[in-house]
Amino acid sequence: MQIQTSPLILTFGVSDPIGAVGIQADLACFSALGCHGLTVTTGILIADTARVEDLQEVDADWVCDQARVVLEDMTVAAFKVGALSSVEQASAIAEIVSDYPDVPLILDPFLSSLPDSGLADDDMLVAIRQILVPQASVLLLTQVELARMAETWRDGGGDMLKEDVAELTGMGCEYVLVKCTSTSGNGAAAQLTNTLFDENGVVGTFNWQHFPGPFVGAGSTLSGALAALMARAIHAGDAVDTVDAIQAAQEFTVGALAHAQRFGMGKLVPNKFFAHPIPPSSKP
Repeated sequence: MQIQTSPLILTFGVSDPIGAVGIQADLACFSALGCHGLTVTTGILIADTARVEDLQEVDADWVCDQARVVLEDMTVAAFKVGALSSVEQASAIAEIVSDYPDVPLILDPFLSSLPDSGLADDDMLVAIRQILVPQASVLLLTQVELARMAETWRDGGGDMLKEDVAELTGMGCEYVLVKCTSTSGNGAAAQLTNTLFDENGVVGTFNWQHFPGPFVGAGSTLSGALAALMARAIHAGDAVDTVDAIQAAQEFTVGALAHAQRFGMGKLVPNKFFAHPIPPSSKP
């Protein structure tokens, strides 16, 4: 008897001991949305809910071998690439995903919980832009992260949001979702705006309630949910409506933030299983 599997997603990212970011967060998102996660570890964090204290890089050959062995055994419906530890890792992953051009790639390479968010190394930024961005179905980053990446190809500062995004979509990236392009209001009425671009410019803007937090893992929740929603469509044999998937992923993230949990003395962790509450114990 052949058993129909859940959609399979291969995610590349760091291992987080509290499960707020990286591959553990992805596994939770995938499971909550009916997918099964396969993981390739790019680094090992020493972290709690307040901060990341250290990161141990995984050798690029190990990253490559983890992925190749899995991909030779099974078919995946989507890739997600999260935080990387080296240019060599970026090169290895870019070569791997290039062998599967029909599989969507969700690229979310910057991790705000890291001390420098991966933004300190110009070589890393250039590698991401040149060899991973052109293969991405969707690139997710904040306006600050976009501006920092743009420093690797232009001189001068200033607000050049549309021009910077055009540089990335012109390289082949299908969609760029820029998070936190603006905020407005205060208290319960506070809102933040995410803006979606394609090669023709702005596709749409999305306004969401801005929760005070502080949170760890909001961005990982968004990209993990997006990978799962796109994988589900592909697994079902449906055409992927990326814009609808991005809208739904943001709605999922807002729900996870609204039901966030405090595990320790630090930041709140988004609750990916908010839609499936555990029933109360029947014990007296």
